[in-house]
Amino acid sequence: RNAVQQKDVEVLAVNDPFIEPHYAAYMLKYDSTHGVFNGTIEVDGDKGLIVNGKKIRFYMEKDPANIPWSETGAEYIVESTGVFTTTEKAKAHLKGGAKKVVISAPSADAPMFVMGVNNKEYKSDIPVISNASCT
Repeated sequence: RNAVQQKDVEVLAVNDPFIEPHYAAYMLKYDSTHGVFNGTIEVDGDKGLIVNGKKIRFYMEKDPANIPWSETGAEYIVESTGVFTTTEKAKAHLKGGAKKVVISAPSADAPMFVMGVNNKEYKSDIPVISNASCT
């Protein structure tokens, strides 16, 4: 929700191996914490969502290596499935053309950076990192 309302963030594609686009649209529209989404949401067949007039490609891949991120223009991937939390598993996104992957959960082996704690230690040559937690 927050990302689609930011001018400096462009959501180009989403992968959720567990739900289909109609349910994703429903969950975006109705949130028990944030209430009803203040915008428009449509399902674009099986291709994705249209949020506030902007098309967002939707994938349901269980293997991130099969997601053609480069075709969508996506460079930075937020890995939030909770499944691909190690460096090796999250690296699969790079095979589809992603440049960087941020795991939004604690990782057993990915370098972890927390804003205001150790973010100044981040080096741009690290392809997969963890932001410690999404909560």
